[in-house]
Amino acid sequence: MKHWEQTLISPDSTLRDALDVIDKAGSQIALVVSPDRQLLGTLSDGDMRRALLRGVSLDDRVHTAMHRNPAVANNDEDLLSVVEQIRRLGLHQMPRVDGDNRVVGLTLLDDIMLVQPRDNWVVIMAGGLGTRLAELTRDTPKPMLKVGSRPLLETIVRGYADQGFRRFYFAVNYKSEQIEAHFGDGSALGIEVRYLREQQRMGTAGALSLLPERPTLPFIVTNADLLTKEDHCAMVDLHAESGADATMGVRPYEMQVPFGVVQEREGRIIGIEEKPTQVFTVSAGMYVLSPQVLDLVPSGQFFDMPSLFDVMMQEGLHTRCHRVDGYWLDIGQLPDYERAKVDFEKVFK
Repeated sequence: MKHWEQTLISPDSTLRDALDVIDKAGSQIALVVSPDRQLLGTLSDGDMRRALLRGVSLDDRVHTAMHRNPAVANNDEDLLSVVEQIRRLGLHQMPRVDGDNRVVGLTLLDDIMLVQPRDNWVVIMAGGLGTRLAELTRDTPKPMLKVGSRPLLETIVRGYADQGFRRFYFAVNYKSEQIEAHFGDGSALGIEVRYLREQQRMGTAGALSLLPERPTLPFIVTNADLLTKEDHCAMVDLHAESGADATMGVRPYEMQVPFGVVQEREGRIIGIEEKPTQVFTVSAGMYVLSPQVLDLVPSGQFFDMPSLFDVMMQEGLHTRCHRVDGYWLDIGQLPDYERAKVDFEKVFK
């Protein structure tokens, strides 16, 4: 709720004042707070009716009718978790509080339902071995490694679901039973999950040949080891607006030369640049493809996404870049995994 501050009220205000707050805010609830905005309780339409039925008057104070132990969501919880709590408890709204129990927001189920559903598919390549993480992936597929309180792949899926994406395909191979046991058909997360079961390793594009039908809209393909806060809807919409056949998410990557770089001509030193930094544009591991691109994916073969883009460029198709400027982390090696666990508490919890 954008203007949640309108719902705040003092416990010493009258119930008549509370009715006015509830009516003007349109939230069906008032949040009862102390002067420093610590949450003391809530007062809903239902609380008000029950109080009046037991003889409380509109001139009595809010604290006589408020619910003193309301369900709350921590401010760092992701939207999908909050939605699950609201639905499980049969509520219509839930206050959000910080670590000191101060109100920092109000999540309304009606507002959440206004998130525009996206019919674009999301295909997640989750069949890799994760060999660079050594012992960590001996018994667990990399997408199921815990980052914070949940598997990496679940955080990725929640990021898309929060933006309205509902239909997912997981390309699975290595220890796929763990992934399928955790996600099932996706209904527990309010999404639909189907599986592309690789009988052999098929690379970052080959599993697209296993899709049971052709999508009618551009679809996302992403790796299962990426943590990002990218606006996926914008990426899809810009792809469609550009008329592109394929969009590649890209990022700048800096690499510093650890030595002084000598510029020379015919044996003479003409300049020295001390430890220069070079900047490259690299793939961010996320793509948007138009349906016709599937014609270029060979059936049942190992095929990587760079090879697919090579073929598209040779065919003269329209391929474009989309800059990924927000938080992004490729969990390829152990230091990346350790960083992800630290970042999770700040960015994704």
